[in-house]
Amino acid sequence: MSYTKFLAALLKGNVKKVRIAPGKYRSTVASTKPKEEKEQRIDGCPVIEAEPVELISQTKTLRKLETRKVQIDFDNTEEAYKSKSNLELLRSLLVFKLCTFDFLVERNKELIDLSRKLLGQRLFGTMMKMTFYGQFVAGEDSNSIKPLVHKNEAFGVGSVLDYSVEEDLTQEEAEKKEMDSCVSEAEKESPDYGLREKKYKAHRQFGDRRGGVISARTYFYADEVTSADGFSAIKMTALGRPHFLLQFSEVLVKWRRFFNVLAAQQGKSEMMVLDQKLELEQLKESLAEMGVGDKNQIENWFTGERLGLSGTIDLLDWNSLINDTTKISNLLMVPNLKTGHLEPLLKRFTAEEEQQMKRMLQRVDVLAKHAVENGVRLMVDAEQTYFQPAISRLTLEMQRKFNREKPIIFNTYQCYLKEAYENVTMDVELSRREGWYFGAKLVRGAYMYQERARAQEIGYEDPINPDYEATNRMYHRCLEYLLEEIEHSRTANVMVATHNEDTVKFTLEKMNDMGLSPNENKVYFGQLLGMCDQISFPLGQAGFPVYKYVPYGPVDEVIPYLSRRAQENRGFMKGSQRERSLLWKELKRRFLKGQIVYTPVY
Repeated sequence: MSYTKFLAALLKGNVKKVRIAPGKYRSTVASTKPKEEKEQRIDGCPVIEAEPVELISQTKTLRKLETRKVQIDFDNTEEAYKSKSNLELLRSLLVFKLCTFDFLVERNKELIDLSRKLLGQRLFGTMMKMTFYGQFVAGEDSNSIKPLVHKNEAFGVGSVLDYSVEEDLTQEEAEKKEMDSCVSEAEKESPDYGLREKKYKAHRQFGDRRGGVISARTYFYADEVTSADGFSAIKMTALGRPHFLLQFSEVLVKWRRFFNVLAAQQGKSEMMVLDQKLELEQLKESLAEMGVGDKNQIENWFTGERLGLSGTIDLLDWNSLINDTTKISNLLMVPNLKTGHLEPLLKRFTAEEEQQMKRMLQRVDVLAKHAVENGVRLMVDAEQTYFQPAISRLTLEMQRKFNREKPIIFNTYQCYLKEAYENVTMDVELSRREGWYFGAKLVRGAYMYQERARAQEIGYEDPINPDYEATNRMYHRCLEYLLEEIEHSRTANVMVATHNEDTVKFTLEKMNDMGLSPNENKVYFGQLLGMCDQISFPLGQAGFPVYKYVPYGPVDEVIPYLSRRAQENRGFMKGSQRERSLLWKELKRRFLKGQIVYTPVY
């Protein structure tokens, strides 16, 4: 390249930026030349590789010094609860105490039914509003929740609105879907069909996907209310036939497993996922020998603007091949690792099923466009692992389309999964390559008991980390990686959705170290309504973007949601008495100051 061309490219911004952080190098390529060999020439002009200078670190240090370090006192109950009346504090204490009694929690459905019969519908509704419903649900409809939403906003806390009406996916429906999901005989004979593939089959015992779930909102949406600059949460299983997600997930997993087989053939199976770069010519030969396609067909697969130009192909390139289809039904083709051929996943795939899939994708597109038009970010909830590959893939497609100028679509990563870090790093790398804004919500996870029971019953590997500490390490590992990505590029956003005070403190320390100001709106925090106000409100009042998940709906129709809130609080409150002690501390402080009646001012 001539000097003039190099300068022109530099001015046009076509030269890739190099990011240098002391002790943290993301590139796997390093110079091995001795110092005296580093001098090069371009068109006769000497070019000398410069040693790192202190200017970069000085600028970075100056930026950190200029950024106000925020310290938050989570023991300051006066600040934490100044949005709550005395009656609200007493209600919280009552509800949290009731959640510690095993009998009340385990038999809560029976007790609720009995209470309804004894009290009648009207008195039962009143009792619920004074206790569990009033604690965890904002109101019955979009109008009745406005006062609470406005009050929270006045104290610096935003809202993610959720219409919490639930509906069963019954065992009978699951049994029917199981009968419908017939696979080909060739597929059954494949060595890849066995223990791991059982995960992606409908199973009658686990037809009601709400069973064993203690902290997820597993309802089907009847409505969705949005507010400017807020978030709206959706579940993919609410937008169409869940069985499609089951089938598509199986396709994606098998497609990736096929890549692993090809990587093993080239002796690269022990490498990290993104380091597995298959030699393209060798790959073509392997596919041809397997009979996957003729030479012309295989050659056409690996042509494109970027694909294969480097002479190698990695997993992200490989995954992009599945986009090149004319019909959605063509996605339901999977590699038979015994024969090496692509075969249909189903014996029967009707025109109606084709239409169902298209309508589901259209609904996703309509929701995303509506979010963009109303200045709202769309958060796609994580679900069970047997749906998640398809959910993540569809979410990535939305991010590619709508996250070009800012992060509109957020994906959710459950850190109790063994593969969580790998999933996060893969998706971040894809966003870098394609130049869109990455958005993520990190949660620990909501389906642990259900996932483990299903894996044991059906006979596949447990996808969950072995214990809470392993999950905690995974959460912090993913979080630190995303914070570093924000520090480097400022094109990623993350919501730290947790009730764990230590994790919140960890995040604040990292933000202070990185010089990441809360008003940059790159890091968000999220908690459920009625829980951990001592975390949410101090964060909001300190200027951090923090949101409460705000459920709403008629009393009778949100009972299943409340049942799980009771179960979740039992585990949460048994593990820590901290929230109750802070509530008592604030009540005592008010009574000693003569604030027998306390009305929040805003």
